[in-house]
Amino acid sequence: MSYETLQVRFQDSICFLQFDRPNDNNTINAQLIEECHRALTVCESDATVVVLSGLPEVFCFGADFNDLSSRAQSGEQARHGPDSLYDVWLKLATGPFITIANVRGKANAGGIGFVAASDIVLADETAKFSLSELLFGLIPACVLPFLIRRMGLQKAHYMTLMTQPITVQQAQDWGLVDAWEPQSDPLVRKHLLRLRRLTKTSIARYKRYMNELNGPLERLKEPALAVNTTVFSDPKNIEGIVRYVQTGRFPWEA
Repeated sequence: MSYETLQVRFQDSICFLQFDRPNDNNTINAQLIEECHRALTVCESDATVVVLSGLPEVFCFGADFNDLSSRAQSGEQARHGPDSLYDVWLKLATGPFITIANVRGKANAGGIGFVAASDIVLADETAKFSLSELLFGLIPACVLPFLIRRMGLQKAHYMTLMTQPITVQQAQDWGLVDAWEPQSDPLVRKHLLRLRRLTKTSIARYKRYMNELNGPLERLKEPALAVNTTVFSDPKNIEGIVRYVQTGRFPWEA
């Protein structure tokens, strides 16, 4: 399979999936979502572990505002609604493989969705985590079911309201990050030495059980999509995003 927004390679039963949109800050567009679905569908049968990573400076910075602005100005409809991205995160959280997020640099907005949906989150000292949606009148509606499941309601609530980045140490204290070191690649290798011993059958059974134990994420999908659709169809919010792309000014700036 060929990919344009991802780098995908297999090493035995381990899939290394790297976001690869260096000119677009590793932001999420329709093609990246489609390619994630394709790669993870292969992983459902062929992988026991999936390692997600980004570029050294940015893991994933959320929605592609340039793409969103262009579509808004041309009147073109988005190729995918939020349900397709939610389903990617659902595959990460409930699929028959262990997902490791290897976070270096910035993880923001929808990028936090990939982090929170992962079974294990590892990071290096440069990692920073933020939810910037409310700055633009948006809500991290689809991220929050996964984030609350990982770090609890109040910490996710605070992080959403404050909109500012938190350090890797804060993220570990709050339960978003499981372990970090100055360099995360050796940390990933240590984890893989242990995780590669697990069988696909045992992983699949365990993930199904954990999803039931924590409350099925599928049940939270419908309300998350409804809120997401509302905020992304508000003309004032779209106008603020377009202006930000064109001028670099935030909605509250004159």
